[in-house]
Formats: sequence, C-alpha cells, structure tokens
Amino acid sequence: MATYQQLTQAQRYQIKAYLSIGTQKSDIAKKLGVHKSTISRELQRNTGQRGYRPKQAHEKALGRRTTKAQARISPTTWGLVEAKLGEDWSPEQIAGRLKRKAVYVSHEP
Repeated sequence: MATYQQLTQAQRYQIKAYLSIGTQKSDIAKKLGVHKSTISRELQRNTGQRGYRPKQAHEKALGRRTTKAQARISPTTWGLVEAKLGEDWSPEQIAGRLKRKAVYVSHEP
C-alpha cells in the first residue's frame, strides 16, 4: 500500500509546465507518480482567475498544513496516560479513568 505524500514545490512547477502544453490531468498524474485525483484536487484548490500558479499553490499548501495540524489529545492527557502506563495500568483501565473524568478529548492548545 502506498503512503501519502504531499506534492513538492518542484512537482507543482511540473504540473504548470504540463498544463501549459495541454497535457491531460491523468497523464500528468502518471508522469509525476501520483493518483489522478491528487492532480484534480490540486488544480481545484489552487486555480484562480489567473490560472494555476505553482508558487502561490505551494505557499497555500504550507499554510494549510500548519493551521490544520492540531493535537486532538492535550499534552496534559498524554502526561496522565504515560504516568499510568508507568504504573502498569492497562490501556483499558486508563481509557476508563479518562472517560470518567471527561478529559479523553480535550480542546486545550
């Protein structure tokens, strides 16, 4: 099974070059070694009135990467989990304790 990798800046410039010579999206995907839906999503997200702009697309992607990456479990909760594992608690016991204390999923930054 293939692993997920985001497009690189070089790949974005290649997409622009292929588009400028009229290459089909599926052919671009084959040449870059990515799924055709990756190319479709890339173009859908990053094509504006002035067309596809690879530098701007890459900057937007980096911005989305940093704003979307948020921990779902707070550091406080992880500390409790590690402490209980150190006391030889089972994962089931820890999960039960966290559910009772309602700290399992925290929205702390």
